[in-house]
Amino acid sequence: MEIAILGYGVVGSGAYEILTKNGYNVKKVLDIRPHNELGDALTANYDDILNDKEIKIVAEAIGGLEPAHTFVVKALKAGKHVVSSNKHLICEYYDELNSLAKENGVTLRFTSSVGGGIPWLVSLNRTSACDEITKIMGIMNGTTNFILDAMITNGRDFDEVLKEAQALGYAEANPSADIDGLDVARKTAISSTIAFKTTISEAEVSIHSLRNITKGDIDYINKKFNKTVRYMGFGIKNDDGTASAFVEPVLLSKGALEANVNKNFNMISLFGNSVGRLSFYGQGAGKYPTGHALASDVIDIYNGCRESKLYGKSLAIDNSKVERQYYVRTVSSLPNDIVKACEVKDSTNYIVTNKITVSAMHSLAKSILESDPHAFFAGIEE
Repeated sequence: MEIAILGYGVVGSGAYEILTKNGYNVKKVLDIRPHNELGDALTANYDDILNDKEIKIVAEAIGGLEPAHTFVVKALKAGKHVVSSNKHLICEYYDELNSLAKENGVTLRFTSSVGGGIPWLVSLNRTSACDEITKIMGIMNGTTNFILDAMITNGRDFDEVLKEAQALGYAEANPSADIDGLDVARKTAISSTIAFKTTISEAEVSIHSLRNITKGDIDYINKKFNKTVRYMGFGIKNDDGTASAFVEPVLLSKGALEANVNKNFNMISLFGNSVGRLSFYGQGAGKYPTGHALASDVIDIYNGCRESKLYGKSLAIDNSKVERQYYVRTVSSLPNDIVKACEVKDSTNYIVTNKITVSAMHSLAKSILESDPHAFFAGIEE
């Protein structure tokens, strides 16, 4: 059973090294750039992989939607197993790709799409098979955690730390997917899909951006509430048979597990009726952590683990079923019935709200940002 890897960037090259080091033969690597160390294995023509009957497993590490989507669809239709680290692809085409895998008697696996090297999706999948999972939550993006940790620990400004994260390769030149929550939303959608056995799309996950947090917010939250801040994704199964899914900055007690996750590490937790809370900590990105997870999926298929899961849409997303308090910093005013406490400093309102639904707060935040584009919002975790 021969293997092909699509893309020889950070993740693809990491998976290649791990697979070959452990005795697995990677017959072809698709990349348009020269890589002399790959020798005859390198190809720029996808047909060399698609038409090779010996290649039974295709590992996609290109990223983005195209040409990754086209390549994966063709591989599945050709009867090849596919593993992918591409959260955008899996989130966007979950039902289509799993349907194609089932129709063609092959497997689609995507463990490395959430949590990097953390065995999060594998454990989530195993737990959901024998327990009802009621909640998933966690720090799923190393870039934003690196930024917050540096701001909190060293008193640095957001823009300064973001530039360092870009220089270190944690953040892209355009960091929007990280700091505006798209990356976490995709990971939340994929995790919630598996946890609650229903297909949840990226568009159904409500998002508060992190980009407006300031050193002043960090100091105020520390002094006023004795709390810290993390950027987190949440998936919650509600009692009425709906689910909620959202991403936002969160105020946490300093003793919370997530409050002590440093640098670019991730921590994701599940809550089951029988098992209780299980938390998973580790490197959420990088050449070898994510490459390891991609390689592990390849090896699982190689060893006979060949189940794909197709759920369809069984739960509606309703963020009005979750209520929480919020911290809001804005020069604008909030409706009086929402405000529990307000302190005014230098014409800026520092507000703690009464309990309000996630959907109502996210909607209110959008309207406030129109008049105060620098306003900041964060949920308060009990």
